[in-house]
Amino acid sequence: MKTLYLECNMGAAGDMLSAALLELLPEEERASFVDKLNSLGLPGVTFAAEPSVKCGVTGTHMRVTVNGEEEQAYDVAHGHVHSHEHEHTHSHEHTHGEHEHPHDHSHDLHHDHEHEHSHSQSHHHAGMHDIEHLIGHMTLHPDVERDVLGVYGLIAQAESHAHGVPVEEIHFHEVGTLDAVADVTAVCMLMRALGPRQVICSPVHVGSGQVRCAHGILPVPAPATAHILQGVPTYGGEIQGELCTPTGAALLKWFASSFGPSPVMRVERIGYGMGTKDFPAMNGIRAMLGETADAGADTVAELHCNLDDMTPEAIAFAAERLMEAGALDVFTTAIGMKKGRPGVLLTCLCRPEDRGAMIRLLFVHTSTLGVREQLCNRQVLSRSQEQRQTRFGTVTVKVSEGWGVKREKPEYEDVARIAKELDMSIAEVGKKLEL
Repeated sequence: MKTLYLECNMGAAGDMLSAALLELLPEEERASFVDKLNSLGLPGVTFAAEPSVKCGVTGTHMRVTVNGEEEQAYDVAHGHVHSHEHEHTHSHEHTHGEHEHPHDHSHDLHHDHEHEHSHSQSHHHAGMHDIEHLIGHMTLHPDVERDVLGVYGLIAQAESHAHGVPVEEIHFHEVGTLDAVADVTAVCMLMRALGPRQVICSPVHVGSGQVRCAHGILPVPAPATAHILQGVPTYGGEIQGELCTPTGAALLKWFASSFGPSPVMRVERIGYGMGTKDFPAMNGIRAMLGETADAGADTVAELHCNLDDMTPEAIAFAAERLMEAGALDVFTTAIGMKKGRPGVLLTCLCRPEDRGAMIRLLFVHTSTLGVREQLCNRQVLSRSQEQRQTRFGTVTVKVSEGWGVKREKPEYEDVARIAKELDMSIAEVGKKLEL
């Protein structure tokens, strides 16, 4: 199974995730993907993938500017405004606001947006409806648009919970909003481009200490981040500051199917998404894409009996009863029995917990006096179904994937229906479906 593992030993931020995933694309496709991001139509937003070295490891930093400027943050320790070194969702005068980007990942900084920004223009605020409008006017694949809205929904719900106000009253800072939407959109597009069947994430390092926002000094993780990460394994550490941001947390929560140690997998590509600040530990996310060695492993019971005195119709009836009861497969094999008699080997595959019921059915519906059984390990491809629009209407397609193999096959009943309706052969319909 195609698996993506995200190692978040230094937390997670939107720009770090997008940079790590970008490195998983073939090298010759990365520049064109950044061009695609820059053609999305986000007002004034520019993406730039820049080389970055942390602790001797070379990776990528995804720099996003809005009208040529980066989101600003207030350094409490030094009393001045400077580039946002870690994306942040902290509120303004009325409600919590979403601040994202050029995340310098400077976890020792505090943000206070009651202080003036160094932007030349004034900034307005936008509600969730404006965010939906902005997302809806980008040229996004429907799946990507759904993911972007889903991630933003998690953020908005967290902000709503943290401040005790309805989601529709949440307001986002203008530049922070564009910065955040850019990060979220980039990650969602990259997830679709990479196409992992499952995403597994390490326990998340959230940092420690406190962070300042317009409402005052808050603990790390900030309330919105803590709300999003409920149910996710997290830990603190010696590094002071916010390592996992609300947007980073929402992206992990939306895409990760599980959290834990790296699975046994055959790694094919590795990507490093870097922050900008230096720490004793590599300030970045490591993403690994590959095939999980045990993704398709399970155990089945294999039941056998030899038959030499049943009619084909009676054997077929027995096979039908077994399938109706939940057998995974039933098949026959021609065999030669004692004294030269031709016979049939009836084999039933079932889940181990169903073996008792299947053995009983074999005794009820066949003439056998004994059933042999054994447990078998098997490797299988993951299977799913998709609805595809074709020239003949909607067709169900069965998709199987894993171990570097992907197969697609239209559902027989749909192909047969089309063949009957158009007076065509099944082979002709199959060729014209163009799946």
